[in-house]
Amino acid sequence: MKATVIGGGLAGCEAAWQLAKQNITVDLYEMKPKKHSPAHNLDTLGELVCSNSLRAEGLENGAGLLKEEMRLLDSVVMRAADRCRVPAGGALAVDRIGFSEAITETITSCPLIHLHHEEITKIPDDECVIVASGPLTSDALSEDIGRLCGSQLYFYDAAAPIITAESIDMSKVFRKARYDKGTADYINCPMTKEEYAVFYDALIHAETAHLKDFENDRVFEGCMPVEVMASRGEEALTYGPLKPVGLEHPETGKRYHAVVQLRQDNEAGTLYNIVGFQTHLKFGEQKRVFSLIPGLENLDIVRYGVMHRNTYLHSPGLLDETFAFKARKGLYFAGQMTGVEGYVESAASGIAAGIHAGRALLGKPPVHFPSATAIGALGHYIANFGGKNFQPMNINFGIIDSLPERERNKRERYRKISLRALELMKGIIETL
Repeated sequence: MKATVIGGGLAGCEAAWQLAKQNITVDLYEMKPKKHSPAHNLDTLGELVCSNSLRAEGLENGAGLLKEEMRLLDSVVMRAADRCRVPAGGALAVDRIGFSEAITETITSCPLIHLHHEEITKIPDDECVIVASGPLTSDALSEDIGRLCGSQLYFYDAAAPIITAESIDMSKVFRKARYDKGTADYINCPMTKEEYAVFYDALIHAETAHLKDFENDRVFEGCMPVEVMASRGEEALTYGPLKPVGLEHPETGKRYHAVVQLRQDNEAGTLYNIVGFQTHLKFGEQKRVFSLIPGLENLDIVRYGVMHRNTYLHSPGLLDETFAFKARKGLYFAGQMTGVEGYVESAASGIAAGIHAGRALLGKPPVHFPSATAIGALGHYIANFGGKNFQPMNINFGIIDSLPERERNKRERYRKISLRALELMKGIIETL
C-alpha cells in the first residue's frame, strides 16, 4: 500500500508518520530547499513561521488538552516539542531550529517514508493523497485546489519580530509570568501612561509594507497585526498584548499602564520574541517604533515581522469530519488550510487525516473521534460549521461537548471535560 502526502510542515509530517505506523509506504513531498515561500527560512521540515510557542499546557486549557491527546497518539510534533522546550512559564515553547531538526530526523529515519524535495503543482490522481501544503501553498497548487473546490478564501497572518537578548536593557525590565503563574520566564517591558502615548502615536502613524498583488487587507482576528489592533482605539493594546493586569513589579508592586512581554525563542536564551507584535510595518519602521519600548531602545532585530498570505478552504460542505474531500474518494486535506488555526491544531488535523486515510486505504472500518475530544471537536467544527462567516478556529472548550452535569467552577469544569476526553482517547487507541 502506498500514499502521497504533499507538504512537509507540521500537518504533513504528522500525516506521513501516522500512515507509516500503519505499515503504509509514504511519498512525502516538500518543495524546500529548492523553493521557499515568502515566510519560510529553514530548509528543514516542520518549520515554525510565527511564534515559537505551542501555547498553554495543563488540562484547564483547550490547547493543553489537545497536546495531551496528541501525545497519546504518538505525535511526532509533541515528541520534538518535549525534546526542544525552552522556558515559557505555563506555556510550551520550543527552540524553533532544534524543534524543526528533531522532526526532520524522525521523518527521514523512518524507512517507510520517502522524502522528495520538489514542488507539486497539481494534486496527483493517486489512490490515497493528503494535501497538507499549508497556508502558504504555492500559487500553482493553490490554483489547482481552487479549480477542484470552486471555493477558496484568504486571510492574512503576521509574524512578530525576534530580537537578541543582549540588546535588552535589563535595568529597565523585570522577569515575571502573568499572575506569577509558572516560573518567571517572561521579560516584561513596563510603560507609564506617558511612555505608552509616545509609542502609540508612533505606531499608528508608522508606514506599512505594501501588500502583494494577490493579497488584500483582510486580517484574521486571532493573529492581528499590532498596528491594526492599535488603530481600533488608543487603549485597544492595553486590553490585548500590552495588558498590564497581573504584571505588577515583583519587588515594588508598582502597577503600569501597559506592559510589553518578551518570550524566550531559542534554547540558549539568546533570542526573544516580542509577544503579540505580529506586524507588517516596513522593516525600518519596526526598528524605529519598537525602540520606543522601555528596555528596547537599542534592540537588535534578527528577524523582522512579516505579513504573508494565509490560504484556507471553506471546509463546511467540502470536507467531512475525517478531513476527507467529499467529492473525491481517497483525497484528504490537513493543516491550517482546512480551517483549524494554530500549530497544535494543524498538527492534530494531520494526525487525524493520516489515521483516517490509512484505515480507508487498508479497508479497515473507520475510527470515530467524538466531539467530546479536542481532536474530534476540530473535525466537527470544520465539517459542520453552520454560521455565515466560516473562519479558522483555535481549539477551545466552546467547541468541545459540554458535561452532562452542571459544574459552576469553570476551572474544575474544564478539568473534568479534559479527563473525560483523555479516557475516550485511550479507548479509541485500543481499537487502533
